[in-house]
Amino acid sequence: MSGVTPSGTAPVLPASLQFIERDWLSSNQVLGYEGDTAIVVDTGYAKHAALTVELLRRLLGQARADRGRSVRLAGIVNTHLHSDHCGGNQALGEAFDCPITIPAASAADVAAWDEAALTHSTTGQRCARFRHAATLAPGDTLRLGGLDWRVMSAPGHDPKSLVFHCEREAVLISADALWEHGFGVIFPELDGQSGFDEQQSVLEMIAALPVELVLPGHGRAFGDVRAALDRAFTRLEAMRADPRRHARHALKVLVKFLLLDLERIEAARLAEPLRHATVMQRTAALIGMSFEVALGWAADELVAQGQLRRDGRWLLNA
Repeated sequence: MSGVTPSGTAPVLPASLQFIERDWLSSNQVLGYEGDTAIVVDTGYAKHAALTVELLRRLLGQARADRGRSVRLAGIVNTHLHSDHCGGNQALGEAFDCPITIPAASAADVAAWDEAALTHSTTGQRCARFRHAATLAPGDTLRLGGLDWRVMSAPGHDPKSLVFHCEREAVLISADALWEHGFGVIFPELDGQSGFDEQQSVLEMIAALPVELVLPGHGRAFGDVRAALDRAFTRLEAMRADPRRHARHALKVLVKFLLLDLERIEAARLAEPLRHATVMQRTAALIGMSFEVALGWAADELVAQGQLRRDGRWLLNA
């Protein structure tokens, strides 16, 4: 069973690490310091790229003040290449003149800049093209914050995703494999491929690790790992029992993401920016609706939940 922080005791982040909690459009970042260099894990969404650059400049400046010496960004590492985790790669790589390291399984897709294989175009999302300098594969060791991290495969949400585990500090960088209250959409299942079994295996893998602190891709860092895993296993079991429930949830997530990006769109034109979003189109088919009807249903559901709002003919992010 995974390590669990004793009741009433907050898990402590190692001094060489900084956890940067963002929102649900941009992923969180983890910044690791060693000597006069720093490495950042994940870079958020394209819309926030300039903000992410300025945020890191501020944090590196503060680190310089705290440490009495300049600290430069020496590298970018991605857990996986969904647009909300790598959308700032190009901007940060250019601003800080630093190399980008990606999962080895995605190297060919990045080299060819295959936006369908990378899922950017198929989910109606965007990402500035970038080039990678190195790769990480399961079994490798990542040096981050003066600590050694075991690189582990985490298929389920994304077949090519990685997570990073530091046994010495009992810390897990979990990307979208485990959040405090769930995990990311299981995208392979929307494409008619296996994903639930893989997510089950990833959760079981995490449960067997010594983990006292999880740094997730979204949401706050947390220490009650056992409770998070219990919630995740229960959620996954419900998805297995009713795959259409998972599809409905996924479509709402993707429509919400679109509105977080665009902020507003005429409701009647909701399908227009999604003409290449084949994942969303297949998801609508799984639900048993035409694409336009399914988008309308998802929008209505999100409005009812307070996630979106209507203003005349406009649909707006809430």
